[in-house]
Amino acid sequence: MGCTNCLQFPSGSLVLPMNCSALSAIQVSSRGLGQSRASGSLFTSYRVHQARCFVAMTKALGDEPNMRVPHVLTVAGSDSGAGAGIQADLKACAARGVYCSTVITAITAQNTVGVQGVNIVPEDYVAEQLKSVLSDMHVDVVKTGMLPSIGIVKVLHQSLKQFPVQVLVVDPVMVSTSGDVLAGPSILTAFREDLLSMADVVTPNLKEASALLGGVQLETVDDMCSAAKSIHDMGPRNVLVKGGDLAASLDAVDIFFDGERFYELRSSRISTRNTHGTGCTLASCIAAELAKGSSMLSAVKVAKRYVETALAYSRDIAIGNGVQGPFDHLLKLKSNIHGSRRRDRFDPGDLFLYAVTDSGMNQKWGRSITDAVRAAIEGGATIIQLREKDAATEDFLEAAKACIKICHSYGIPLLINDRIDIALACDADGVHVGQSDMPAGVARRLLGPEKIIGVSCKTPEQAHQAWVDGADYIGCGGVFSTNTKANNITVGLEGLKAVCLSSKLPVVAIGGIGASNVQSVMEIGVPTLKGIAVVSALFDQESVLAGTQKLHALLKETASTVK
Repeated sequence: MGCTNCLQFPSGSLVLPMNCSALSAIQVSSRGLGQSRASGSLFTSYRVHQARCFVAMTKALGDEPNMRVPHVLTVAGSDSGAGAGIQADLKACAARGVYCSTVITAITAQNTVGVQGVNIVPEDYVAEQLKSVLSDMHVDVVKTGMLPSIGIVKVLHQSLKQFPVQVLVVDPVMVSTSGDVLAGPSILTAFREDLLSMADVVTPNLKEASALLGGVQLETVDDMCSAAKSIHDMGPRNVLVKGGDLAASLDAVDIFFDGERFYELRSSRISTRNTHGTGCTLASCIAAELAKGSSMLSAVKVAKRYVETALAYSRDIAIGNGVQGPFDHLLKLKSNIHGSRRRDRFDPGDLFLYAVTDSGMNQKWGRSITDAVRAAIEGGATIIQLREKDAATEDFLEAAKACIKICHSYGIPLLINDRIDIALACDADGVHVGQSDMPAGVARRLLGPEKIIGVSCKTPEQAHQAWVDGADYIGCGGVFSTNTKANNITVGLEGLKAVCLSSKLPVVAIGGIGASNVQSVMEIGVPTLKGIAVVSALFDQESVLAGTQKLHALLKETASTVK
């Protein structure tokens, strides 16, 4: 039975009491020192409306001088295992695009098994850290975690009175999931008297809510609602009671109370051992979203969705031998653990035989994209670009995920044509963009320094701009006329040579190149020309394997002659 006054989100139905408004909610709960038994569905389909979203991203990534960035200060303990505490806060804020400074209140020795030791930082040094940050930096939000002594609570209280901030997020960390006490009962009074009245939101789990209320047992959703109301009466403007340990519910349930309405956030649990740090992360994400200007309800919603997504991504990673492992805040770790032979960085030699896929040609010959990619690699292709102009986003993404597994099993890079959203979603090795697509500089800032970025260029001026923008290579063409790209102006061998001579980047020639003219292309004799990019010569053939083998042999023979 749920809370009778709550906005409920049970599976398959929606109940809206008269005093509630609709909220699209995704649940994630927490317990202990950033611990959680969290919930939710797996990733929803990654779909981005390119034009609208990328225009917004371009503006957001502009070079406005003296731009003040959102800033969260976390006041918490250090976790040597880096799953929770200060380390989780730093990673969460970085993932949400917010600057995070730190004040360390305790140094813990802990891992996936439990907490082996706690060394409390002297109060005067906590005060000195607080003064250093708050007196100099413009902090938008302070988020608290482990506050292990009454003195530290009072030091924080005084510092916030001296240096007021916009928002205070209190995560009342008291006991780790393994049962280790991180803040004793004597601190409860200080919490109630000095912090809760200043807090904009407090985020206790069931054990912490019970402790704040003098040991009241919380066993039902109605109990959680009552607890949220009682804690709210102590002074905080909003309360989020996290029900990860609620035995009476098969779902994971949280209660959010803003002083007027209760919101019951309910969804299925994510089954994973990797829940260490979700409480710290959830509170830090709420702080980050508030620092960016979100409303409280929106901040809670975004934070829950972020933690849920990270848990779903991390559900099968293995770090440590204990019962509770950390999760991946940046959604990056799995890209390095699938036995791939991906190179650390771009090698210009990868441009030697550059295969560009074409869905129409594959359909014509009755083969799948994965079969075509595998055959091209086995025939000698040194890099693959997926160019699927007519594919639906969901289909393109699934094809890209399948192809990247194939490419990495052979140690071959895979790039996505134009679609940076697809490249991000499948963690491709990079993208290739045209002159009318997203600028390479913006693509670089979105993709990061390690990804490969290629740019189509027809002139020396465009080649120079590609270098300025941080591209890794340029594709020059069409060298000859081709049926794969309508209204494409050809540059000819002289145009190709002019671009190669002026380019500071490696060049791959593209456009109408095949067995009959590959020799003339490579014989222009400019060192920056590293290879050819082909479509029809490989994929508009009955056998992709045979076509690739033939072209690779010709290319290799020509290259040896030119040298």
